[in-house]
Amino acid sequence: MPASQGRSRPKDRNNVLNRPEFLSLNQPLRQHGPGEQRGGSGGRRASSLRQQHSLNQQEDGAMRGVREPQEGGGGAEGGVKEASRLPEQDCMQLNPSLGGIALSSLLAIDISLSKRMGVCARPQAPWASLRSMVSLLAFTGHALPWICGALICISRSYTLAGQEVLVNLLLALVLDMVTIGGMQKLVKRRGPWDFPPGFLDYIAMDTYSFPAAHASRAAMVSKFLLNHLVLAVPLRILLYLWAVLVAVSRVLLGKHHLSDVGCGFALGFLHFSLVETVWLDSTTCQNLISISTLDWFRLD
Repeated sequence: MPASQGRSRPKDRNNVLNRPEFLSLNQPLRQHGPGEQRGGSGGRRASSLRQQHSLNQQEDGAMRGVREPQEGGGGAEGGVKEASRLPEQDCMQLNPSLGGIALSSLLAIDISLSKRMGVCARPQAPWASLRSMVSLLAFTGHALPWICGALICISRSYTLAGQEVLVNLLLALVLDMVTIGGMQKLVKRRGPWDFPPGFLDYIAMDTYSFPAAHASRAAMVSKFLLNHLVLAVPLRILLYLWAVLVAVSRVLLGKHHLSDVGCGFALGFLHFSLVETVWLDSTTCQNLISISTLDWFRLD
């Protein structure tokens, strides 16, 4: 008997119905008179109030125990919040859209090919001996020599047709430089080798990689000259070849990605079309030249 009682005690402790809030369920129903029922109902109300009070105290203690760790460790709460956000982030990374996968793949291929083609980017590169020649070729597509050359030719030209073409070329060069510089400031994409811009790059507002300013300028200038100058076939081929080599030289120097060069070519042709649409006639060009020469005389 004692052994059986000792065994039954753990069972009673583990039994949920033996908890204080469930004691009323274990008591058998008793029939009472009207007076006893009233007294019994009052006793039941008092016992239920005591049980409710004890449950409230237990809940308050549990809430205090939860608040103390939260107040003592703000980092733990942040960690819990991050843990709660991780599943959503994982789902977004594990279930990307088809367009996102294609774009990421194209960008990875673009970066890989551009870095491999940067054979003149550093002194230890495989084609480092050709670095000076490639840099000179790239300089022919810089904005500074073209703008200065256009200004010198305008001052030396004495024909109305020549001045008209040169003034519109100058406006096209300024439009290309401002547009490309503004887009580069908005996108702020670095080159494949992330070289810091030089002094001439700051002058031409060519401080970032996308889009390629040299490629845009070479495409616009070559298209402009081919459209307004009468050139022999070999010269036309050389002009096309020059535009392509200028763009490739920037990739060889590690300044631009292949996608930057492609977008630069597209913008160059777009700038040419825009200049042809808003072409300034000879009278307007002569007025602009007269205003500029008057300013120069006043400065003298």
